[in-house]
Amino acid sequence: MDMMYVEDCCEILDSMRVPIVASEREEGEYPYYGANGIQDYVADYIFDDELVLLAEDGGNFGSRERPIAYRVSGKCWVNNHAHVLKPKDELDVDYLCYSLMFYKVDGMVNGATRQKLTQAAMRKMQIPSRSMDEQKQIVDELNHIMKIKKQRQKELVLLDNLIKARFVEMFDSIKEEKLLGEISEFVTVGIANSATHAYAESGIPMLRNQNIRENYLDDSDLIYIKPEFAAKYESKELKENDIIVMRTGYPGVACLVPKKYEGCQTFTTLIVRLRSDNNPSYVCNYINSDFGKRFVDLEKVGVAQQNVGARSLAHMPIKIAPRELQDKFATFVKQIDKSKAAVQKALDETQMLFDSLMQEYFG
Repeated sequence: MDMMYVEDCCEILDSMRVPIVASEREEGEYPYYGANGIQDYVADYIFDDELVLLAEDGGNFGSRERPIAYRVSGKCWVNNHAHVLKPKDELDVDYLCYSLMFYKVDGMVNGATRQKLTQAAMRKMQIPSRSMDEQKQIVDELNHIMKIKKQRQKELVLLDNLIKARFVEMFDSIKEEKLLGEISEFVTVGIANSATHAYAESGIPMLRNQNIRENYLDDSDLIYIKPEFAAKYESKELKENDIIVMRTGYPGVACLVPKKYEGCQTFTTLIVRLRSDNNPSYVCNYINSDFGKRFVDLEKVGVAQQNVGARSLAHMPIKIAPRELQDKFATFVKQIDKSKAAVQKALDETQMLFDSLMQEYFG
């Protein structure tokens, strides 16, 4: 396969970029783009064209999920954190974008704390040279798959919104409240001491804040600790249906512990173990509801990295609905979760197909 350099197949419009500090931006209708997408909307524009923006610094370099390049169309402003590329004749703008989205930049970026793809390095990036007909065929195929992927993602959002709407419908009028700490055996924090020395290839899974998603556990990036280290924290071992809550990052986001992670540990997450008179699914959804989020927003502390502590979380007021109503809601959630699992499976298969074709076409 013949290859072509970016500098040979694109006009590089970096010299036209102008950064505007937030305090000096005049609000308007035109998108203001940075390394990873829209940063703001401003009153004027620099470009009015079909372009590809490629992260210069602060990009998702090395990510297999988040692209480093994206398409823009029409009037916009671009700051100096994204390279601006306009394809020359015989190069389709979408083909250019796909070829750069997940480009392997190993050895091309520099900088320890904030990696940077310099213009010199960007100019020497190579993309496969194909006829316009071939480019169009590839773009049509990938666009079709992306359309399916977005539809699946939309379906997941709609199912989540259905749960939220049902929650409000069932519990908005409930008046009785108790503090979370009053209906719990304990509200505490997981292992808070350094654990890096105890990391292992296998052993006891240790869940972290980044594994917690709203009402579900993301176990795609687990770490493991040595059993002898975990044994020192026996009192913090998780049980099925414990609620674990993000302490930092996005404080207050909560999920239930699945049965297969009973006996595991967590690192600096908050742990809530309820008494038996309330349904864990109901309380977890309550923490993630607008009621819970408003409380957490008031309790968060810190500037650079906001967090919420166990003592604060224990003071969250929880609407105490009749147990049969809580159970009815939990059954509804379980039914929706089955639908979500089917959609997620289809989404995963679509993603695998997309990844396979991207590898085939662009390496």
